[in-house]
Amino acid sequence: MRVTIAEDSALLREGLVRLLVAEGHEVVAAVGDGRALVGAIERERPDVVVADVRMPPTHTDEGVVAALEIRRRWPEVGVLVLSQYVERRHAARLLADDGGRVGYLLKDRVAQVGEFLDALERVGRGGSAFDPEVVRRLLATGRDADPLSRLTPRERDVLDAVAEGLTNASAAGRLRMSVSAVEKHVASILGKLGVAEDPGYNRRILAVLRYLGGRP
Repeated sequence: MRVTIAEDSALLREGLVRLLVAEGHEVVAAVGDGRALVGAIERERPDVVVADVRMPPTHTDEGVVAALEIRRRWPEVGVLVLSQYVERRHAARLLADDGGRVGYLLKDRVAQVGEFLDALERVGRGGSAFDPEVVRRLLATGRDADPLSRLTPRERDVLDAVAEGLTNASAAGRLRMSVSAVEKHVASILGKLGVAEDPGYNRRILAVLRYLGGRP
């Protein structure tokens, strides 16, 4: 794949470049701030971007803001956020993107290089890759919302899996349920959360946003 890296730590940036090149990928740009990242995407149009959250000049949210701009302007470019931090508002917006090609990993929780490479390739193929800890922290902000009190513990398990981007089949495998049982739980969740049929929206994403306390 053609990859662009956005990381303000020179050592980590160079390490990512060497790792990806060794794995057969082409690193078309490696930059250290959000503005340079957007410019690199405009020039190179890579397959995937690996971006940190906090970068110069303010070291707050420049990287993830740039990632969201990339998702808006170039939806065909995959975005994998690799950070030490969970920026709840921006992470929820990435999670709500039903176009795929998006992921969010925490640096300290990537125990094996293979985990990072697998996530990168999954995003590059059009899928999603969210660290469960990212999802857990997001879900913690919305669990007391009133409609959620009507969900059973098993329905919450299923909604957790949906929030991570799992398909019904993948959720069934994780929860040791049949696919038809997961489908029934999803239908029940959508009904209890009052997510009506609407051709302009993905109902599963609306349910997740409601779970996160968002207001789509």
